[in-house]
Amino acid sequence: MKHLTLSILMITVILGHTALAQENTEIDKKYTKEVERLAKKKQIKEAFGHIKAQMDQTTEDLITLTEVLAPPFMEDEKGKVFAKMLEEAGLDSIWTDKVGNVIGLRKGTAGESGYVGVDAHLDVVFPEGTNVTVEKVGDTLKAPGIGDDTRGLAMLISMLKAMNKADIKTEKDLLFVGSVGEEGLGDLRGMKYMFNESGLDIDSWIAIDGGGLGRISNAGLGSKRYKLMIKGQGGHSWGAFGLANPHHALGKAIDIFSEAAWEYTSGNIPKTSFNVGRIGGGTSVNSIPFESWMEVDMRAIDPKNLDEIEIIFKESVEKAIMEYNDSGVRGEVTYELIKIGDRPSGELPASLPLIQRTMAATKYFGETPRLGSGSTNINIPVSKGIPSVCIGRGGQGGKAHSLHEWYLNDEEGDESIQLALLITLSQAGLAK
Repeated sequence: MKHLTLSILMITVILGHTALAQENTEIDKKYTKEVERLAKKKQIKEAFGHIKAQMDQTTEDLITLTEVLAPPFMEDEKGKVFAKMLEEAGLDSIWTDKVGNVIGLRKGTAGESGYVGVDAHLDVVFPEGTNVTVEKVGDTLKAPGIGDDTRGLAMLISMLKAMNKADIKTEKDLLFVGSVGEEGLGDLRGMKYMFNESGLDIDSWIAIDGGGLGRISNAGLGSKRYKLMIKGQGGHSWGAFGLANPHHALGKAIDIFSEAAWEYTSGNIPKTSFNVGRIGGGTSVNSIPFESWMEVDMRAIDPKNLDEIEIIFKESVEKAIMEYNDSGVRGEVTYELIKIGDRPSGELPASLPLIQRTMAATKYFGETPRLGSGSTNINIPVSKGIPSVCIGRGGQGGKAHSLHEWYLNDEEGDESIQLALLITLSQAGLAK
């Protein structure tokens, strides 16, 4: 029955019903009552108290984790520190999979019933050599990556400690995960492995990644990214004048693609974007380059739009190269398209129990639920129709993805961990 349900959900996603979750944000009363009953239980109140009492330690965990730099594809050391914290917090088993995801299993009482996963990502956007020493300015913590998404990792540790101290048992098995490859060219490789190759029977997923209380992503903003490489013979700007020039061909490709893509995205379709983010090549001002390249990012929530903008890009490049080589230049340029990113898109309806529970729990903490989309770890399960949400890490923060990133824990910071725990327990079920 579960697989039939997931298949139906997946059909909904593929058909592109991308406005559904945004339009219907009403919370069914049965989920409001369910969450309220759960939050009033003695064990849950005790766990909430532990979360508040251990905030100083949670801050220390945040600092420790932040000061271990983890660029995409280089998350191993941070993963080891996180794994040790999981072990000390108490789990039934811990392992690191073949791509670097650190996974902790907390067994439930129902046996083989599908895992409920909760994760934050280990990687940050900053390259090797970045200074990630945490600076304290009053109550504010400053360091690259301290909010996105190291704060999420510290929240997982706090949740786990609180559950164990309050002797909370769940019906379903829980996975506490520090995932790899969420940022940039990491291309969600951690989640792709978890849902495509790991063999784990995951029936729902809760990601923690940026933003305040009330922020709920139930849609994955998909993207396709390419590097276009154009090559020629190269030569002296005067002596070899007239020789096919890769830079000139690249300019034509950008022009043709921009015009066609702008016409497409300006039409009556859900928001779809395109961007030439980086260009390069050449050796000197007086040399015809032997190589020119650009990197292109295209995004959409609706899979249909994402596929169509990709087709426009490929056809534009082919047309540009053909026209340039036929323009009278001597020789010709060749090109290669290299896919450097492929994040699937999709959207789940607000009527799903997980999304209903997330909205109800958010409202319980006095916040207005705001459904939306983002390019996060849930892109993968959402594209497969697997119930998933991404929630905020609470507190105050800013300047993410910059060297001046900062985080300030406040009352909302306590509540964000309590909220994440309440959502997780409502989805996994409290053992009787």
